[in-house]
Amino acid sequence: MGRVSGKVALVTGGATGLGRADAIALVREGARVLITDVNVTAGEELAAELNRATPGCAHFMRQDVADEAQWIAAVAEVKSRFGGLHILVNNAGLVIIGTLETTTLEQFRKHQSVMSEGVFLGCKYAIPVMRDSGGGSIINMSSVASHLGYPVYFAYSAAKGAVRSMTKAVAVHCQMNKYNIRCNSIHPGAIHTAMVENGAKALGLTIDAFEQMPTGLGKPEDVANLVLFLASDESRFVNGTELLLDNALTVQ
Repeated sequence: MGRVSGKVALVTGGATGLGRADAIALVREGARVLITDVNVTAGEELAAELNRATPGCAHFMRQDVADEAQWIAAVAEVKSRFGGLHILVNNAGLVIIGTLETTTLEQFRKHQSVMSEGVFLGCKYAIPVMRDSGGGSIINMSSVASHLGYPVYFAYSAAKGAVRSMTKAVAVHCQMNKYNIRCNSIHPGAIHTAMVENGAKALGLTIDAFEQMPTGLGKPEDVANLVLFLASDESRFVNGTELLLDNALTVQ
């Protein structure tokens, strides 16, 4: 217990799925967390649940990560409410099924605005506060889609590929400027979340199809455990790397 005690975190897309599991794990290990999401009901319910167990540990704020002004507001809120920032989890995301030929420009840009531009804005505005807080860890949620060719996830794969490359540039930038801020990306395979279930349905499949794969289906807690490691000082020498969390999917 207490692996991130005294640290302050901001988790985007934190109301449900992977972000929810991340927020719960961080609070359990001693962090105070600003949870942001466009899902206000689920976000407020999670913050209330966490605060009942540990008063003052969590706060929810509505945030569209594609909006620059809302990023400025979110970073100002976490600094004002908790006094600083040490952990940023850029988790917010979406997926619209479509190949190169069926994906519209609007759909492509939607993926980029949330997952590519959202990560860019998060890093840009969080880094000064993290630097002034003594440093910390940025954790960007990418996907195995950045490594494999998934034709039906064309726009999603493109955005997650951008996250993969931006992560490395952010890590080197912070190192060169002696900010004491690490930046790594996580690349999950199939994890049992509502987004994966909806994606399966769009392809005419059930979640059982993923569970029956040789690699199986991961749980949100599997991702949260890795987020917790990267957020803690245990990973102080892990920087600029991409961590695959896919039960050997990408090596088969």
